[in-house]
Amino acid sequence: MSLTLNIARSYRDPAQVVRGLLGQGVREPQVLFFNLLSCGLIFVAQWPRLSRDATLDPSVTFEQRMGGALFAVMFLLPLILYALAWALQGGLRLARMPVPGLWARLALFWALLAVTPLMLVQGGLSALLGPVGAVQAFGFVVAGAFIYILGFGVRAAIRLVQDGHGTPR
Repeated sequence: MSLTLNIARSYRDPAQVVRGLLGQGVREPQVLFFNLLSCGLIFVAQWPRLSRDATLDPSVTFEQRMGGALFAVMFLLPLILYALAWALQGGLRLARMPVPGLWARLALFWALLAVTPLMLVQGGLSALLGPVGAVQAFGFVVAGAFIYILGFGVRAAIRLVQDGHGTPR
């Protein structure tokens, strides 16, 4: 199934989407692609806010702000996400619900990729409205959607391991 249809389906049934991805025989390059694509879309989501901030405070140019965001989102965030996936796998192992590392990374990176459309909307709202309560409240909606999709994705991976479809590593 296409990437955009899977993203839309993730809001209705994230466990089924993750099961489908795992059933297709997902490999590390695909998981890395999800990580980098989500980081790229998060970077794009920052542009409207950065433009607004540069217009309101010209002491730091738009290009300088973009350079900082590029470094943070495209170079540091992927590494941080891999560390979070490692911590997620470790936490699941401590809870006696081990899943393969690749599956934990898939659940985390897919959840992030699935909420990037909401992050793009939030970026547009922050450019139009500025730092107001409505934009911050929408941030909680984004975080809630991320936790929802991640939780059901991890649960799907755990159930596949329990059903004997995966080897915990």
